[in-house]
Amino acid sequence: MRHNPTMRVGVLFLAAGSGRRFGGETPKQYECINGLTLVELGLRHLAAESRIAWLQPVLAEGDHRFAACLDSQKLPYTVLPPVTGGAERAISMSRGLAALPAECDWVAVQDAARPIPSPALLAGVLDAAFKHGAAVPGMAVHDTIKQVDAAGMAVATLDRSLLRAVQTPQVARRAWFDEALTCFSGELHRFTDDASLLEAAGFPVFISEGEAANRKITTRQDMDWLRRHWEEVA
Repeated sequence: MRHNPTMRVGVLFLAAGSGRRFGGETPKQYECINGLTLVELGLRHLAAESRIAWLQPVLAEGDHRFAACLDSQKLPYTVLPPVTGGAERAISMSRGLAALPAECDWVAVQDAARPIPSPALLAGVLDAAFKHGAAVPGMAVHDTIKQVDAAGMAVATLDRSLLRAVQTPQVARRAWFDEALTCFSGELHRFTDDASLLEAAGFPVFISEGEAANRKITTRQDMDWLRRHWEEVA
């Protein structure tokens, strides 16, 4: 059962990446699967969660593709005018956060490169955030994880039962994000995800259930996997 069905959430939709590891002339978020770009898939999947009221696109400078992705969409949330992302993820997040409406008290940060979050995953992470103040979906780690030193030598074997591979959307009270960004305004390059920024500022972050299908598309192999998966479920 949802803790707060009237909760209204603003999504920061991060689509400013250049996709250097992916390669090619087309940024990966605009690659197509069965006629739909990853951006369009992401927008449609987010539409399954009724508590999402606004979507704030964060795009690369000069991005003219996103507008075309909206032409065929009938979305239940308001898509706000895009803002330009920064060199670091936290900078992009900060710019998107500042552009959200004042009445938006809850924020979910979603990567365009994770285009198929399920309704259950979205509901679970929003429920957990409302209960705990912040939440991110995560997957248990099944491999043995080694910590290494600068020379590549193993120095410790970590307890995998306590480890999680985190995903997006990462959700928190807007005020928490605001305070964390203020605390570390000169060190935003340190943070590779939004939860680590909150943790550094002393805010608790709950790990909700992630899903294997909520995979980040980083390489051509990831895209091949997504095509096969989408053919099976579509």
